Amino acid sequence: MTKVLIVMPPHMGGGKLGGMFAAALGPGFDATPVEEPGADPEALREAEVIITALAPIGAEHIAAAEDLRLIQCASHGFDYVDTAAAAAKGVRVCNIGSTSAEAQDVAEQTMTLMLALAKQLIPGHEALREGDWALPRLQFSITELFGKTLGIVGFGAIGKQLARRARAFDMRIVVNTRTPVPVDVMNEYGVAARMELDDLLAESDYVSLQLPLTDATRHLVDERRLKLMKPTAILVNTSRGALVDQDALARALTDGRLGGAGLDVFDPEPPPADLPLLRAPNVALSPHAGGVTRESMLRIAQAALENVRRFAAGADPSDVVEG
Repeated sequence: MTKVLIVMPPHMGGGKLGGMFAAALGPGFDATPVEEPGADPEALREAEVIITALAPIGAEHIAAAEDLRLIQCASHGFDYVDTAAAAAKGVRVCNIGSTSAEAQDVAEQTMTLMLALAKQLIPGHEALREGDWALPRLQFSITELFGKTLGIVGFGAIGKQLARRARAFDMRIVVNTRTPVPVDVMNEYGVAARMELDDLLAESDYVSLQLPLTDATRHLVDERRLKLMKPTAILVNTSRGALVDQDALARALTDGRLGGAGLDVFDPEPPPADLPLLRAPNVALSPHAGGVTRESMLRIAQAALENVRRFAAGADPSDVVEG
């Protein structure tokens, strides 16, 4: 019987979702759902596997889990796990990256935020609820995606799905990647050019961040890089909040140095009510819902649980990550 600790924080569904994961694991597993890793010290101590969905798993939790062998992230991201502490203990950390379980959902959310800002959907909606026919005020700030340049920073599964959708809107697509993109792949997804990050920021009308959070990417978009962007440009972040210096972004929006921002992710999550970015002008906000649909939740759960089953059966797990 494999001992499994399933950690689902309240903002990701809590005990109810954790219980569903536990039931779906099937025979051969003794699973305990909790809302934070230290909630049940005995279950943590005995856990051979921890399944987590954005719940931080720190060095103290890894040390307390005497028999721990695997940490399975039910997500593409894994920045909330202390991978160095896991590696030091010989514990494997896995995500669901190769499954692309939520790739099209995040791409759709990115397009949704772009369209909401281009069409001034939120101020128009709010004005109408107050009995204000806002068209005369908004019509000169409503724009189209057609012909605009979209800069995609990171060109993995999500970046490719976004490019596919942006191409349907006749946008010009440029990308920034750590490694070269083969010509046939660029042609397949309609990519016009691969660019250095600073050049991409300066040229793009829309910038979408599709990167994991690492020490190298934390605050990748900072005060200096925000100043490179066009004053009409839109920054969209559906990856991790800490990729952006949020205070610098709030200042750029408030000072009119940036056209707008579409944000599905924050640092921390949930964000504090006094986070300046929440009150900045011309923002479209969503509560880390990009990868969460009825369909994707099932795919994510299936991918994470199948990897745990493989590991428990003695096979090598998929999507082992390195911090």
